[in-house]
Amino acid sequence: MNITMIKDAASRLEGHARRTPMLTSPFLDKIAGRRVLIKPECLQHTGSFKFRGAWSAVSALDANVRSRGVLAFSSGNHAQGVALAAHQHDIPAVIIMPADAPALKIANTRALGAEVVLYDRAGGESREDIGERLAADRGLTLIRPYDEPQVIAGQGTTGLEIATQAAELGVASADVLVCCGGGGLTSGIALALEAEAPGLRVRPCEPEKFDDTTRSLATGKIQHNTGQAVGLCDAILTPSPGDITFPVMARLCGPGLVVSDEQALRAMALAFLRLKVVAEPGGAVALAAALFKADQITGDAVICTISGGNVDPNIFANALSLLED
Repeated sequence: MNITMIKDAASRLEGHARRTPMLTSPFLDKIAGRRVLIKPECLQHTGSFKFRGAWSAVSALDANVRSRGVLAFSSGNHAQGVALAAHQHDIPAVIIMPADAPALKIANTRALGAEVVLYDRAGGESREDIGERLAADRGLTLIRPYDEPQVIAGQGTTGLEIATQAAELGVASADVLVCCGGGGLTSGIALALEAEAPGLRVRPCEPEKFDDTTRSLATGKIQHNTGQAVGLCDAILTPSPGDITFPVMARLCGPGLVVSDEQALRAMALAFLRLKVVAEPGGAVALAAALFKADQITGDAVICTISGGNVDPNIFANALSLLED
């Protein structure tokens, strides 16, 4: 992985991905006790940053290989990103999703033209076994959600935009808080900022009980979560950091930040109230850290991602109800 791959991905994404803005709110600044700059990738195509990596990976395939179609494993956001990228390249896409994934994400993936194959995650059914069989039968290429160089390169284009936008706003030194699952977005942004804005330091943000990256960075070795990856912040629940992503994060990232589910919900409510954007729980953990873990952050400014906005209405309503407290 290197900055050349990220810049090449940016060239391929030109005219296809949105350049999301950098948002601010004096109300959020007051809560955080410092200037807060928010990169809302919930406004990206398919409602999350995942479209960047999906397009990057699909567009980088040899044309003959690509024409046979692609395969992905995902609980939702990567699924939708791959589905749309495949649709726009006019190729088949098969997405293997857990049956207990949010209904909205399953429906959206199908609506984007992908074939959705559901599996029993809670019952221990193996998505890998299903995927191997489908790939062998149909000649599909697997697009991994985070431990894949071209996916990381696509996610890194977010970092190129952050570097430019932060400079335009006069911010040369700050922590950049990134919602982190397997580390594709985190490592991609870190690589981009290393080259383009070395004064900006990436820090991964995770929910409680699924803080594998935070623990891995603290110990210097990949740590694993135990049990099923089922929780409120479903978009960023992974067993462990990736074999490709973790060395990048270990070299470039500061300590991780961990927030509670309630803090993520409150951040969702505040994002809606003060920024007029919709965040899903996993997509709001970085904003939650900026607002509610201020004592663990230094500097006059902090930058954070809202990585996705694909939230079921009942969960969003629950978040908004916290504004009444």
